[in-house]
This record gives sequence, C-alpha cells and structure tokens, in this order.
Amino acid sequence: MIIGSLQGDNLQILTTILKMSGFNRKLIKSFSYAVRGITYLFKSQLNARIELIITGIVLISAVLFKISTSEWLIILLCIALVLGLEAINTAIEIFADKLHPGFDDEIGKAKDVAAGAVLITAIIAAITGIIIFAPRLLELFKF
Repeated sequence: MIIGSLQGDNLQILTTILKMSGFNRKLIKSFSYAVRGITYLFKSQLNARIELIITGIVLISAVLFKISTSEWLIILLCIALVLGLEAINTAIEIFADKLHPGFDDEIGKAKDVAAGAVLITAIIAAITGIIIFAPRLLELFKF
C-alpha cells in the first residue's frame, strides 16, 4: 500500500509505528548533523562561500529573467553538483589531513583530483549559465 493512499486508521497506525520506532528523533538528529556539516562548509571554505554568492546571483537572475522550467532544472542541477562536490572535496581533505597530517604524495594527488572535480563541474556550470543567460543579457543591453 502506498503511503499517499493510506486513509484514516491505516495512516494513524503508520504514524504510531513511526513514533514508537523513534523515526522522528532519528530523522531530526540526521538533519541536524547535515546542517552542522553545511554550516562548517560555508564557515571554513572560502571557495564554498564564493560559490554560494554566485548561486545567489544566479537564482536572482533566473527569477528576473523568468527562465523556463527546463532551464530552472538545469541551473538547479548545476548548483547542486558544484556545491555537493565542494562538500565532498572538503570532506576528503579533512579525512586525508586527519589520516596523514604530514605531506604525503599520494594523499596530495587524491586531494588534487577531488579539487579538480569541483573545478570541472564549476567550469561546466559557468558555461551552462552563459548559454542560458547570455542571450537575455544581450537582448537587455541591445547588443
């Protein structure tokens, strides 16, 4: 039975089971850890803060230019990929530094590759933004 189709007593039973299992507390605790990680990311990483500012500019531009639904989906996917990879890169760096505090050539390579993944994604996201916004900017300024 699909949860969305539950009615009356069945929904009440499911709610009671979830409450008894501690589902709500586990979910809230899980979200609080994620929020703590996101907060750490933006407080500790300059690149993440720069990407967040760019995200704000892009979202405001998207609203002002009234981009299409498909363009919204593409923009949101690009934002998620860049910020998500920045978070993964940061996690890899923290883990690597804890694992081997001194310099290690192989750990350095792994960190460089992770940073490179963020850069590749950011470049593709920027190109995507240019493809979506350049025609609108040219029309706005009549070039």
